[in-house]
Amino acid sequence: MKLNINEIKHVMVIGAGTMGHSIAQVYAQSGFEVDLVDLKQEALDIAINKIEFNLNLLAEYQRISSDEIPSIVNRINPSTDLETAAKKAEYVVEAVSENRDIKRGVYSQLDEFCSRKTVFASNTSELNIFKLVAINNPERLVIQHWFRPAHIIPLVEIVAGRKTSPEVIDLSYNMLKKLGKTPIILKKFTNAFIVNKIQQAINSAVFGLLLKGIATPEEIDLAVKTSFSLRLPVVGVVQNLDFVGLDVISDVLKNMGLELSIIKDKVDQGQYGVKTSKGLFDYSGRSEEEILRKKDEKYLKILEFLEELDIFEPV
Repeated sequence: MKLNINEIKHVMVIGAGTMGHSIAQVYAQSGFEVDLVDLKQEALDIAINKIEFNLNLLAEYQRISSDEIPSIVNRINPSTDLETAAKKAEYVVEAVSENRDIKRGVYSQLDEFCSRKTVFASNTSELNIFKLVAINNPERLVIQHWFRPAHIIPLVEIVAGRKTSPEVIDLSYNMLKKLGKTPIILKKFTNAFIVNKIQQAINSAVFGLLLKGIATPEEIDLAVKTSFSLRLPVVGVVQNLDFVGLDVISDVLKNMGLELSIIKDKVDQGQYGVKTSKGLFDYSGRSEEEILRKKDEKYLKILEFLEELDIFEPV
């Protein structure tokens, strides 16, 4: 299927709730005409109010001009008429609830009403939509997992099914870049994708701490905010292993009765991370002192900023 991002003028977002209204706003901000569809008029009214609130806040922080707000809102057409919107949509973003039956029903209607060329992008946060729904031309179906609030968080995870065409993957990536997002294409489908999979592991640890009475909710969040949350924007979760030292990580794993080839192979090659200028990341021959200084300077700037915001207290 031949796809040209410049030919896409009409986008339909299905579901005006927590994610849908915000996704519709992002497309409208980038100049697209958007049909925001929901079963309930009340949900649409609330969505438009939220969008106006979001836009005013963005203008306050100079992310957009306040003069743009009326035209952005005017590009969003709230509707309860799925069939009419579907017939003119060239690109569909499905953002309904994570209910299997609801999603099946929505895609059954989309398959009936939309052109066979219309791209379907599901905002599912964990479901294998490719096995869940039945549509003609399944090569046009892709997952685009946005994060709340969609009009602020840059990341969108792109996940393809076995039948998703390379053209649809490329279109998804280029479309999201055009929206100013940071798209990441997963190499294959995995339940919960990248971020939610990591979040699930964190949640499991949190529940264990709470159930065993080891710490209070306030203490857990304070511990997180004043430790690795400060590091995450600078070194993420993978590069941090290089700063710990892969040789140290290897010893820790051995103490746990584990051995991971991705770590062992690096250690066997003398690639310990920052201290050797190469590990899971390549530091291009820079000295350990140079790398640590750059990292610590960023830590200090972030710490100063967080302290100014009094971020360590609950919101």
